[in-house]
Amino acid sequence: MLLFMLMSALALHDYHCELKARFSQVNGMEVVADYGNFSAEYDAIHNHAAILDMSFRGRFCLTGNDRKRFLNGQVTNDVLKLNPGQGCYAMVVNHKARVVGDAFIHCLDGELLLDCEPGTEENIIQRLEQFIIADDVQVVRVAHLYGLLTIQGPKAGEVVMSTLSLPALPGGDFSSISCQHPACGELYCMRTPRLGKPGLDIFVPLGSLEATMNALVERARAYGGGPAGWLAFETARVEAGIPRHCADMDQSNLAPEADVFERAISYSKGCYIGQEIIARIRAHGHLNRKLNGLRLEGPPDLLPPKGAKLVCGGKEAGYITSAVFSPTLNQNIALGYVRREFEIPDQELTVELPAGTARARVCPLPFI
Repeated sequence: MLLFMLMSALALHDYHCELKARFSQVNGMEVVADYGNFSAEYDAIHNHAAILDMSFRGRFCLTGNDRKRFLNGQVTNDVLKLNPGQGCYAMVVNHKARVVGDAFIHCLDGELLLDCEPGTEENIIQRLEQFIIADDVQVVRVAHLYGLLTIQGPKAGEVVMSTLSLPALPGGDFSSISCQHPACGELYCMRTPRLGKPGLDIFVPLGSLEATMNALVERARAYGGGPAGWLAFETARVEAGIPRHCADMDQSNLAPEADVFERAISYSKGCYIGQEIIARIRAHGHLNRKLNGLRLEGPPDLLPPKGAKLVCGGKEAGYITSAVFSPTLNQNIALGYVRREFEIPDQELTVELPAGTARARVCPLPFI
């Protein structure tokens, strides 16, 4: 009970209660775990349109004339090349190339918007502020001004267009548009592939957040979908093989170990903190371990906890980071770091559980 008293509550807590939500927490932030029907929520994400309140995520802006040049020297992806309406995914790493945080970065008119994992906003801001010396850069916290809704599923575009009457939808991944909505105020719509497939984010003024979510939920229901919670989202994330900061990567991991080369790291940009080690890893192709998929044996209620050891022939082979039961595969699956000598498709490993063991097989990502 004390945990829930201490965590930061969602602005729409009462609204979610009316939808029979059950709550949990992620990194000290309140999240909707589910609305009492995991199967329907999971189905909405994969086959229809699911509306999720992601306002528990961190978000802040960088303003000032030096904002792009400054941030480009702090993150792994190329921010300098971004024009308004474009964006990218990037990591913040330390001088040893270990993961400090990650963020979706959106280039807006006159500012950069960073959307990061719950509970990590202040750590990232603190890291950035250490290096703002003679730069014309200001950090502006915006979580108290805007909420964040995400619409995931094959019908996401139709739901958003028909609900909000936007002039158009963003084009490619991480692109964005803004518009002045007569009822909701200034909205920002981003195409953010949170689950490895097309999805849309809507940043909404807090005063219009409940009305906007309610309208999206009602429209999604007309398309066979509806609201969804964290449990369904996390299941789809693991199925898509997408690592999450604080779950699958942290400062114990080198950025390339998380297997995000293509979407998070630019090798043609200028210098940034941690670049030398990342470039050396790429040149020599040497990693002792890397994030992999694992198919697990056992019933759905026998999921290994984070950190569960993987062994093979008496040797330590790695460890589990995230584990879920996949309804699509009808099997327990997991993300985990596997040492390179065991990183062989279909390699059998043993997972050490709190009570006993289970067999696991290495498999490529994504799962589906």
